Amino acid sequence: MPRALVVYYSRTGNTEKMARCIAAAIAEEGVEVECKSVADACTDDLLAADGIVLGSPTYYGTMAAEMKKLLDDSVEHHGQLEGKVGAAFTSSGVLGGGNETTVTDLLHALLIHGMVLQGDSQGCHYGAVAIGAPDEAALGRCQRLGRRFAHLVKTLCR
Repeated sequence: MPRALVVYYSRTGNTEKMARCIAAAIAEEGVEVECKSVADACTDDLLAADGIVLGSPTYYGTMAAEMKKLLDDSVEHHGQLEGKVGAAFTSSGVLGGGNETTVTDLLHALLIHGMVLQGDSQGCHYGAVAIGAPDEAALGRCQRLGRRFAHLVKTLCR
């Protein structure tokens, strides 16, 4: 069975709520999933997964330092994440507060690792986004991201 890992940083609980929603949608699609705070994750966890979803609040238009540290430390596994599926999501305080730059910064790191990403032609093109506490619409975007991610993991990791 394919395995997925959702790693997130959350100070207020908003990003964690999104992470748990995404992980639940992945599990509903038949992919084994582990959801971890970045404080409980290590770079070796990235190796064990067929797909990795990263989530961070938006701070000054980019990811939290805690998530950046995990990605910086992941250089020890450079080239070993090649072909795994990746995705990203974020929460922020205001519309236009750097949501897209945060998601694309996370995706850039996954691309440098050689991972496979899937955009979305409908809704949030780069990854799920919430403004403040995730409302029904944001949680719907999280579910959509989780389902689409799981389908791609199952397709590529047979």
